[in-house]
Amino acid sequence: MQSNSNGKTTGRTSATLRTAFASSYGTVPTVPVPGFEVIQLPIEIPSELRTELVRKAIHLLIALTPGLALLTGIHFTLAVLAAGTLLYAYAESLRLTGRQVAVISYVTSIAARDRDRGHFVLGPVTLGVGAMLALMLYPEPAAFIAIYALAFGDGLSSLVGKLVGGPRIPFTRGKTIAGSTTCFLSVYFVVIAMVGSPREAAMIAAGATVLEMIPSRDLDNLLLPVGVGLLASEILAL
Repeated sequence: MQSNSNGKTTGRTSATLRTAFASSYGTVPTVPVPGFEVIQLPIEIPSELRTELVRKAIHLLIALTPGLALLTGIHFTLAVLAAGTLLYAYAESLRLTGRQVAVISYVTSIAARDRDRGHFVLGPVTLGVGAMLALMLYPEPAAFIAIYALAFGDGLSSLVGKLVGGPRIPFTRGKTIAGSTTCFLSVYFVVIAMVGSPREAAMIAAGATVLEMIPSRDLDNLLLPVGVGLLASEILAL
């Protein structure tokens, strides 16, 4: 009897949850759970947000560059970045002619923004070139700070801006206060972890935030690492 009562309670609870989800989200995907009653969860993600999640997941991978440089050396890391950039450019050129290159073309197609549809998606190229410029132009730790600013400052600010929204900053083509605050905090904590100086970290983070607010589209992948690397070099007197 106790088992039957629990079963009825579980059934009523599941039905209530399904009703509440359906009223809020409409038709939602079914998620099977082995050994339990099938329930429905509201897991649909807006296409714009899904695109941004994929883009920024790729963007954050550039943060692996400093670690690779420490393990294998600058020259080998530059070679890896150059090869990856050229491979992507070749795959993207083929995609525009209707030919697909395994995973690369698929990921590019789902990561492309509306403005990129039918065009060469330049972001990964400028991302790779930006990291290479940082390694070639600046000594450590300025080069690494520049790359981390590109990965975390730019990557997380855009993602948070999409997720949180809120007031927008004039003359920045939609940049938000939440996104710019995220950029500042991301770069600040990276720099303070590397150099241990709150004052220098704040100055570099402020500079990175200003550069990130410039509405330069995919060229921010070049502007941010070059600008932050130069600023870090001057502030840290490298």
